[in-house]
Amino acid sequence: MKSITQTSLALALAAALVAGCATVPQTNRSQLLLLSPSQETELGLQAFEKIRRETPVSRESAKVRMVRTAGRRIAAVAPMPNARWEFVLFDAPDTANAFALPGGKVGIYSGILPITRNEAGLATVIAHEVGHVIARHGAERMSQGLLVELGGSALSAALGSQASATRQLALQAYGVGAQLGVMLPYSRTQELEADELGLLYMARAGYDPREAIPFWRRFQAFNSRQGGRPPEFLSTHPLDDRRIARLEQLMPRAVAEYEMTRARR
Repeated sequence: MKSITQTSLALALAAALVAGCATVPQTNRSQLLLLSPSQETELGLQAFEKIRRETPVSRESAKVRMVRTAGRRIAAVAPMPNARWEFVLFDAPDTANAFALPGGKVGIYSGILPITRNEAGLATVIAHEVGHVIARHGAERMSQGLLVELGGSALSAALGSQASATRQLALQAYGVGAQLGVMLPYSRTQELEADELGLLYMARAGYDPREAIPFWRRFQAFNSRQGGRPPEFLSTHPLDDRRIARLEQLMPRAVAEYEMTRARR
């Protein structure tokens, strides 16, 4: 017979799965969301302020202006009217990266600008990050982490009568399996989804989506110079070749959106 603890954990797990079901706008992918938008936004704002305190903001006015211009154009077509959008260029020439946090906070590290090269390349990066915000990927990752933690607690309770060594081995196996079988694949799914959304947003903002392919090829070359990436199953991001191939598949629709945008102007 199950213990009360095991039963309670099983019921909590089932309730979380039922209550947290949601759908990503545009792609219609089902996702698990255990945080409310207000909770998610508050966590995002706190994290962004911490980064801002620890990382200097760029004072190069022309580059800052380009980041803000591209950000405003893309935010204007993103379906999140209550987002508190902010696009900040951080002075980090050795970091070729960008990030997005719940609530609409987007950070660009200056080290990526030599790879973006122009405003359209920069728009590719910003639109991708905006895609993460719209799809609520931050809340989804936190929800998955909570669910994995709950599953670990349920497993630990179920193994309560087993020897300590057996219990530890099972929990370690569970942790590795959750990371490789759940967390990393979902992370790669989110990256490809942000690519898809970003391609549409940059097209609707009046940036030629075909500029995304040259950017990602330049980023692929940059990664190669840095020593490449680990195998995809060990990585949070899809391999560059897979990402580019997916963008090429999506390009006809994005180009059609771009042409409609141009026709309306």
